[in-house]
Parts: sequence; C-alpha cells; structure tokens
Amino acid sequence: MMRYTLDEIETFLTVMELGTVTAAAAHMNLSKSVISKRISDLERALQAALFLRNAGRVTPTEAAQRLARQLRPALSALTAATDSASWGMDGAAPLRGRLSITAPMSFGTLFLSPILARFAFAHPRLELRIDYDDRARDLVRDGFDLAVRIGEARDSALIGRTLCTDRMVACASPDYLARHGHPATPADLADHQVLSYSHLPDGQLWQFETGGTLAPAPVHSCLTLNNGEAMRDFAVAGIGLAMLPGFLVATPIAAGRLKPVLPHYATRKMPVLALWPPISPMPAKLRALVDHLALELAGGRPWTQ
Repeated sequence: MMRYTLDEIETFLTVMELGTVTAAAAHMNLSKSVISKRISDLERALQAALFLRNAGRVTPTEAAQRLARQLRPALSALTAATDSASWGMDGAAPLRGRLSITAPMSFGTLFLSPILARFAFAHPRLELRIDYDDRARDLVRDGFDLAVRIGEARDSALIGRTLCTDRMVACASPDYLARHGHPATPADLADHQVLSYSHLPDGQLWQFETGGTLAPAPVHSCLTLNNGEAMRDFAVAGIGLAMLPGFLVATPIAAGRLKPVLPHYATRKMPVLALWPPISPMPAKLRALVDHLALELAGGRPWTQ
C-alpha cells in the first residue's frame, strides 16, 4: 500500500518552490539530511523519481512538475479547511501559517510595501513571502496565494476583487516639449519619440478614446524598458514621451518635472486587483489579507492625495 505523509508533501513542494535542498532546509529549519530523506521516502511511496541528483543539485523530473501542479491546490484546500476550523471563523485566534504574494515591482515598492507592513505588524505569527515582479506570475504553478495586478484580469480561472482604479497618463518633460512641441491629437504622436514597455505591445499601451472606444495611436519607439520607474526617469530626462500609470507620474507631474500630454483625450482606465486561486473554503489568512488591502485602498488612490 502506498503510504506518504503530509510532511513529505510539504517538503517536496518547498524544494520545488525554492529549487534546492539547502534552501528548503533553511526555510523549514531542518537539516538537509531530513529534507533528503523525506523526498526519498515520498519517491519510494510513489515509486517514481521526482528529482535528478547531480553534484549536489536537484532537477525536477516531468513527474515532479505534474505532481506539483496537482498537489498545490489540494494542499491549499486542506490548509484552508484546517485554518477555518482552528480560527473559528470569528477572528478570535491569531492567524498563523504562510502567505505568498506577488505584485508589480514599482507599485509594490512605492505603495504596497507600507500597506503589507501594517498587515504583518497586526499578524506577527504569519510568515509573508513577497515577490515584486512586473511579469504576471502563474499563481498555482509558482505557489502564490495572492497576486496584486494592475489592469484587466487575463486568467478567468482566478477569483478577483477590485481594490481601486488608476488611469494611464501620457506625459513628457518640459524640456522635451520645448524642443519637439506639444502633440495636439493622437495622430501627432507619429512625429514624436516614445518610450515602450517590454511587457506590453505599443498598440495596447498607447491607446486613446475616440468615439467612445479606445484605439491605438501611431507611435515610434526610441527606447524599450521593462520597468515603469525606469520609463518615468527617462521621460523626466527628456528622452521621449511616456505612457505610464498615474501612480508612477503623480509626484513628478505635481513637481513640474513632467507634463501631461493630450489631456483632453481619455486613456485606458485600469483596475487594481487582488487575485487568488479558487479555494473553498477561503483560508482565513487570505481573506484577512484581501480585506486589509481593500480597506487600505477604500479611500481611492493614495498617490492622488
């Protein structure tokens, strides 16, 4: 009969997530020999090789990748059920366990960190793992409990809650506009140099409302970057026009280092979303985090205040 333990499953998923036995041992506060034994015992129970070992390194097999995809949501559901029982659904007991969060780099460092810090202070027994990355991470595959994303949700399998909204702003430095002039219509952008964002095509980034619908504007990129703060800094330096979220340019616009371009044309409105995999019942710690984010942003966009 196949026998395996929850400890072995948790250890396997931790090695998959962190990539090495050493990292998993440090994270779980166990010796490397204990981690290795749990993995070997699980492989023996499953009669399948989960990792290839070579010179101290482990590489997941195809079976391990497939097993991890199936086990992560199952373990999350099990954790949610036990959390709900122990927490009593009334908030009487302190929240425990781990929460993994992913969010865009610039939004995270500029606005989300203080909000998450207040949550961590209120729940000291929770362990938070926070990953700031402009790429849209696969929550189930990469082991995240929650994503904060800006823009429409692309994965219909996730559950979402709108925290607030922001709007894109076309802008340029006073120096650039003095040298190249102000565009009067979106079509005039064809005569200007613009900054491109590598995670989004220009046709989706440079959009203006015409006749009640958003339409792409003709643009010629002079520089492509993968980070919004870097785009903002190049725009401030007068390299070209930039289309950026309001939270990134509110401060330099207020200081006069950037000026809005084509302000009479509406740009893309973007929801700031909390997204999580469908888990029932929803873990108490995850519900508490989502409620905290919603409460913190209930007054609207803090970057406009």
